[in-house]
Amino acid sequence: MSVDAVGTVRRGRGARKATRQTRDITMLPALKRKLPLTEPMSPEQVEKIDAASMDILETVGVVFRDPIALADWANAGAKVVGETVYLDRALVRELIATIPETFTYHARNPANNLPFGDDHAIFVPMTGAPYLRDLDDVRRNPTLDDLANFHKLSHMLPAMHSSAHHIVEPYDHPISQRHLRITYSSIKHSDKTFMGMTTSPKNAEDVLDMAAILFGAEFMETHAVVTGNCNGNSPLVWDETMLGAMRAFCRRNQPVLCSPFVLGGANTPASTAATVAQLNAEALSALAYTQVIRKGCPAIYGHYLTTVSMKSGAPMAGTPEISLMNFMIGQMARFYGVPWRTSNTLGGAKTFDAQAGYESAMTLNAVLMAGANYMWHSAGWNEAGMHCSMAKFIVDAEMCAMGYRMAQGINWDDFDAALSAIPDVGPGGHYLGHPHTLEHFQKAFFMPEMFDNNSIEQWQAEGAVEITERALIRARDMLNEYEEPKLDAGVNEELLDYIARREREIPAADALNQEY
Repeated sequence: MSVDAVGTVRRGRGARKATRQTRDITMLPALKRKLPLTEPMSPEQVEKIDAASMDILETVGVVFRDPIALADWANAGAKVVGETVYLDRALVRELIATIPETFTYHARNPANNLPFGDDHAIFVPMTGAPYLRDLDDVRRNPTLDDLANFHKLSHMLPAMHSSAHHIVEPYDHPISQRHLRITYSSIKHSDKTFMGMTTSPKNAEDVLDMAAILFGAEFMETHAVVTGNCNGNSPLVWDETMLGAMRAFCRRNQPVLCSPFVLGGANTPASTAATVAQLNAEALSALAYTQVIRKGCPAIYGHYLTTVSMKSGAPMAGTPEISLMNFMIGQMARFYGVPWRTSNTLGGAKTFDAQAGYESAMTLNAVLMAGANYMWHSAGWNEAGMHCSMAKFIVDAEMCAMGYRMAQGINWDDFDAALSAIPDVGPGGHYLGHPHTLEHFQKAFFMPEMFDNNSIEQWQAEGAVEITERALIRARDMLNEYEEPKLDAGVNEELLDYIARREREIPAADALNQEY
């Protein structure tokens, strides 16, 4: 039996299910954008935001609640007073200049490797939902089996470039040990790239150890295989947990998202431009610190971005200011020459309704036109992230495929051949039976599978099935058709042995209330 991908055994044709022959689950390549970007700021305004952010770093400072980081900054030449670090703009520019503008994500299946940065972008499912809406559209606590189902769907949906990590929180496993099972599920059920838990420095180390079992520690020294995320505490604070996890990833040369957690109007000024100036300062401080840890390691300008309702204090999705801030942040990331992350298809609705669709579509179009590289939360997010919806997961993935097609720009390859059909058909004719149409109709125009475009009479005759139920039917069908991309038996055994050893070492007592 031969191996043709990292930790993967090649399977024979006889093992494939017949239904798989009718559904193409081949992952789309990394999106290479060909549309012009939306850049509302003039060069002078970009420099104005940069200057304001540098003023914040130099005069207000950023709190690093971590003795190791404070010592690192002092050794790097920064002014440190108590827990506050005052960063000279020349030092910041010198450090962020060493961040790679592009790199390649390596998956255990090399066919799923992804060029990243500059004009290349990827779609990544949502993570972190404490609830799900399941295959019966019931809102409940998730389990490891539910998480596995989302990882399986991520593997099968062509527009999803990653299996992420804890798409939903598996409540049937101890919190202190949960990161191990989450990482294994990400690796086992998909051969795409994945994310790593950063809920504590030690949890991050465990994830990286498991990645080393899969890829080899030496390979990771020169190849990006897993992504970490570190959230800041806006305004202007980075804590010990996130900084410790950041060090774990950077020391292994693995990319980390440096993500201020912005609630516009609550932990930032009630101003679009001023919010971006603060967010930019926070992101720059973390990006610079990654290079203090390990010069040249990959890092991604990140953020979680929402605005707050002044009526209720609740976070909002799909609002105009969020789109404007994404446009601005894209300009700032390109100004510094670093890849950037945003959040995609966000919704605040409580069910998969029209509000969820409008909010998500608004966000998707904005992040595509903003030129984001790492489009996280691209499938399933609803109720401000409180639940992941099975139905929305399926439809969001199709929306991403539609956005992918749009962002590829206009295809001119068959322009002359298509023009030649016009005199063949002539005035008053139709093109449905023309050879060019018969040859190109399947690829000429995107044909959504989740959206019903039939007449109302046909829709009613077929049961008047609305989009939520259509999507749930599709999810059930896909899970029935799923075929696991098998791990190499030796790699699988080593991963399970590692998990078993760490679960013996990590106390599970009180695990429902404790984080390790």
